[in-house]
Amino acid sequence: MPHPAILTRENAALAIIDFQEKLVPMVWKKDKVLKNAGLMIKAAGIYGIPILMTEHYPRGLGVTVPEVKELLPGTRPFEKVIFSAFGSNEFHETLTEMGIETLVIIGIESHICVNQTAHDALMEGFKVHIISDAVSSRTERDHWVGIEKMRASGAIISSTETALYELQYRADTPEFKELLRLVK
Repeated sequence: MPHPAILTRENAALAIIDFQEKLVPMVWKKDKVLKNAGLMIKAAGIYGIPILMTEHYPRGLGVTVPEVKELLPGTRPFEKVIFSAFGSNEFHETLTEMGIETLVIIGIESHICVNQTAHDALMEGFKVHIISDAVSSRTERDHWVGIEKMRASGAIISSTETALYELQYRADTPEFKELLRLVK
């Protein structure tokens, strides 16, 4: 049995927060964040982890960027106008119906929508893993303020590679070969 802070596949979901056309071009380290988001999405597919995606006020901020949307054919985003993904009743109800206990969060912006989603998830009793190199803000300072605030409130701060290997857990499975192809 792994330590409680280790990310496992059981009852976990990946929440993709607001990778939208008018936000992504402005965020700090956008290319690295998009690459890591792609790795997390592909890994979720390998491990059968459900994916939920949000768009914040898409009429104003645009839809999900092609780099993310192309990896999720047929996935319909939950639209919201409240910064937290939990502002979408459908998002919250879907997590509950699926029996999700752990929310792995990637997205934009660390100090706003990701931050408020993480805090609402914690209030609802979810274990929260923030993939720190797959979230960002328009400024580096705001990114780190968001990360530190979420950490102080009980979210587990991780990185893409840490999360990938924790989800894999062991090297003697067919999925491990798929993981190696992703990270090389």
